[in-house]
Amino acid sequence: MNGKIVINFALTICFFCCSSGRVIESPHYNVIHVEAEFEIRQYKQVSWVSALVQGTASFEKSTQQGFHRLYQYIHGANSNSSHFLITSPVTTTIMASTRGPERLVRYYLPSMYTENPPLPNSELNVQFEKWRSNCLAVRRFSGFAKDDNINKEVEALKSSLTKYLPKSSAISEYTVAQYNSSRHLSGRLNEVWIDVSAVTSEGCQRR
Repeated sequence: MNGKIVINFALTICFFCCSSGRVIESPHYNVIHVEAEFEIRQYKQVSWVSALVQGTASFEKSTQQGFHRLYQYIHGANSNSSHFLITSPVTTTIMASTRGPERLVRYYLPSMYTENPPLPNSELNVQFEKWRSNCLAVRRFSGFAKDDNINKEVEALKSSLTKYLPKSSAISEYTVAQYNSSRHLSGRLNEVWIDVSAVTSEGCQRR
């Protein structure tokens, strides 16, 4: 029991925490369209390590459970006992599934590990994932991302998108990206991402 308390406390203070003055590595993208309520970004190829969480409908609980496994991987539970630098954002994708709630929590792999990352310990049940170039509609919001506010942000993004991309209303999968440590109380940045690669113009097609 005490061990769990210590681990949970460590997760709380380490979630996106970094040493003072260090630049945190994030995925590269180009902004290709801007509106008052959202923007559309084209991301280059992005490498992640991800943890699938099943059976937990709560965004907050599934993020905590998934990041618990990712935290262990980036803090030595891998084939090289490597310790990774913290990157941002950590994302949680709410997936459309007929098998019950499924959430995919991702940690962005630093560029030095994209080609040959150390293998995770098998008991963690985490996987490597590589996105091809794709386009995301993005809405920013502040404060803490919680179960009681993310749906409002997702619906606001969908409402904004339908004015320009009518087919986007049928998209059921979305991602919440969190950029700050939980102990960072002010000036927080979160985003809702919806992949619009299949419904945008020719200049923003998945490659």
